[in-house]
Amino acid sequence: MAKVAVYNMEGKEVDSIELNDSIFGVEINEHLVHMAVLQQLANNRQGTQKAKTRSEVRGGGRKPWRQKGTGHARQGSTRSPQWTGGGVVFAPVPRDYSFKLNKKEKRAALKSVLTSKVAENKFVVVDELRLDEIKTKKFVQVMDNLKVEKALVVLNDMDTNVIASAANIPTVKTAQTNELNVFDALKYDKVVVTKAALATIEEVYA
Repeated sequence: MAKVAVYNMEGKEVDSIELNDSIFGVEINEHLVHMAVLQQLANNRQGTQKAKTRSEVRGGGRKPWRQKGTGHARQGSTRSPQWTGGGVVFAPVPRDYSFKLNKKEKRAALKSVLTSKVAENKFVVVDELRLDEIKTKKFVQVMDNLKVEKALVVLNDMDTNVIASAANIPTVKTAQTNELNVFDALKYDKVVVTKAALATIEEVYA
C-alpha cells in the first residue's frame, strides 16, 4: 500500500495515511483515460450549429436565364452553392455528439488518473479544510502553505465558505466527491483532498 503524508492547513505534516491499492495502485489504462476525457468533452458540446442547404434558402425558384445562347454558363437556380446567397454544400445540422462509457470503464479511468497522481507526488491529503468566513486571501494562504498552485480541491461536503473563497481563483477548482471526474483531475496539476473526502472516495470506489 502507498503511504502519503497528511498535512494541516498550515502545511505541516501531522500524520500519514495508507491508500487503498485497489484505487490508488492500479495498472494505468491510458486508452480508458483518453476515452473518458473524450466523452466528457463530447457530452459538453452543444451540437447546435446549422446552415441552410440549397433547398432551404429562400428564393431561386426561377431559372435565371435560358439554357442556351446567352454566353453564360447554364444555371438552374440563383440559390445553388456557387451563387452569393446560395445554399451550403453538406451544410452542418444540429446533432448530438454524446456517447456512453459504461460505469466500469469510467471507474477504471478515474482510478488510473488517481494512481498516476499518487505516483507523481501530486496527491495532497489535508486533515481538514475549514474557513470561518468567505475570504479568498485566507484560501490562497492555505494553498501557499501546502505549496500548491493549480489544484482540484475535493471536499466531502458542501462547505460554502471554502467553495466561495476558492471561486475567484482561476487556477483552483473545488468539487465534492460525487463530482470527481477524469477531466478535472487531469486538467489540474495537483489533487488536494480532505481526509473525510478520501474516506468517501475509498468507500465508493474500492
